Amino acid sequence: MSDPAASVASPSVRPADSCVMVICGAGGDLTKRKLLPALCNLAGAGLLSKQFAIVGFSRGARSDDEFRRQLTQDIQTYATAPVDPELWKWFLKRIYYHGGDFKDASVYEKLADRLAELDREHGTQGNFLYYLATAPEFFGEIVSRLHAVGLTREEHGLWRRVIVEKPFGRDLESAKSLNAELRHCLDEKQIYRIDHYLGKETVQNILVFRFSNGIFEPIWNRRYIDHVQITLAETVGVERRGSYYEQYGALRDMVPNHLFQLVSLTAMEPPVSFRADAVRDEQAKVLHAIQPPSPEKVLRTTLRGQYGEGMVAGALVPAYRAEPRVSPSSNTETFVALKLTLDNWRWADVPFYLRTGKRLTRRYTEIAIQFRRAPLILFRDTPVDRLRRNRLVLRIAPDEGISLRFGAKIPGPVMNIGAVEMNFSYVDYFKTVPNTGYERLLYDAMIGDATLFQRADMLEAGWEVIQPILDVWKALPPRSFPNYAAGGMGPPESDELLRQDGREWRPLDG
Repeated sequence: MSDPAASVASPSVRPADSCVMVICGAGGDLTKRKLLPALCNLAGAGLLSKQFAIVGFSRGARSDDEFRRQLTQDIQTYATAPVDPELWKWFLKRIYYHGGDFKDASVYEKLADRLAELDREHGTQGNFLYYLATAPEFFGEIVSRLHAVGLTREEHGLWRRVIVEKPFGRDLESAKSLNAELRHCLDEKQIYRIDHYLGKETVQNILVFRFSNGIFEPIWNRRYIDHVQITLAETVGVERRGSYYEQYGALRDMVPNHLFQLVSLTAMEPPVSFRADAVRDEQAKVLHAIQPPSPEKVLRTTLRGQYGEGMVAGALVPAYRAEPRVSPSSNTETFVALKLTLDNWRWADVPFYLRTGKRLTRRYTEIAIQFRRAPLILFRDTPVDRLRRNRLVLRIAPDEGISLRFGAKIPGPVMNIGAVEMNFSYVDYFKTVPNTGYERLLYDAMIGDATLFQRADMLEAGWEVIQPILDVWKALPPRSFPNYAAGGMGPPESDELLRQDGREWRPLDG
């Protein structure tokens, strides 16, 4: 296999640009669990350039060979599909390690020399992609140090791009501050604020589903849709992330990024094209249309929870307050539910209900579009006493697909109506191979397509909605934590959020 990285690329899809990818924080879980398998999948699909190299930049001291041996063990554990031995040999020739303190200026001077050497050796044309897989407090520091030694400068046709992991700030003020810090060293077009949920096929398919099918877009509005539910449920607890989670909690960790991205793609107007800024302009309009709640409204339209001890998958798991590196009196939320309204023509009076939580009964993420009920008048002289609503569900995880519920007559001598589910699964229909969710995002960053990455104004608009909730919750600590058992469906009070509007959540356990 002479050219593993360019062997099976479709003639209609070009390989990514030549570049050196510098992973800052390469010793962490993200590199071995997601980034390395994603890069292997891209190479196997012929979507990596032959002129490519990886530099792992971390604080520990190790040689190139030690780093390669570690990654060889990691890829055997975390690859989503068997890795071709020849392809892995190709990778090993392009993997390097650079150790040092992220705050040490001399470390970046040595990194500049190393990148210049690798650029000549691998013909990467001076293109560098930096992936910030570090703790958030290092984001600004690393970019400033890279800028100081000229490693972010774009000239003579070369590019320098920075992928920034979440969390991007922990409130509106810190998000604005970090944006300002990055833009002091970088142009906005160089900054790729990543949200791995946008790498999932169903998320990307929202735009295709809405805007390429003439039967759906005409009814995608307040006249036909009653409400929208977006759920991101997890069975896992905080695992080894207790210290991180104590600082952020479910609201900061999940809502301004994952959930608001899903809201914006679901609710946006048709863009003038699929160019990055055309799509993101429409997403930004949605986020600006979400009305930041008043303190009184926060109390009526938001709810928080924290899991206690319970049974998950047949095993007893500890309460959040008993997790490692978590305070035994912690008031950090592990569950959030909220009701949003959009102040625009398409969505006026259509509520968007969002919920996310840890240690719930089942892992899944979905967008459920609940349509208005048809008039019953036609069936007034039949045994039919009520009509079910049509419902469209976009399943994002773990089984990506789409289902549509509609009514059909039950065979028999009398008029009875049953609910019918039409199900589409990506795996069954397209025979897709497993991936990490990062393949598309890394590829897009390498070709300069920022469509699936957050822009500064989008990020700040999301935090403007979240900030009033943070303020109220800080002023009024919860009194009943923990308020749901691990392995359950979340706090019972979350049902009241919809019940007061005459609605109910889709069940988590089915």
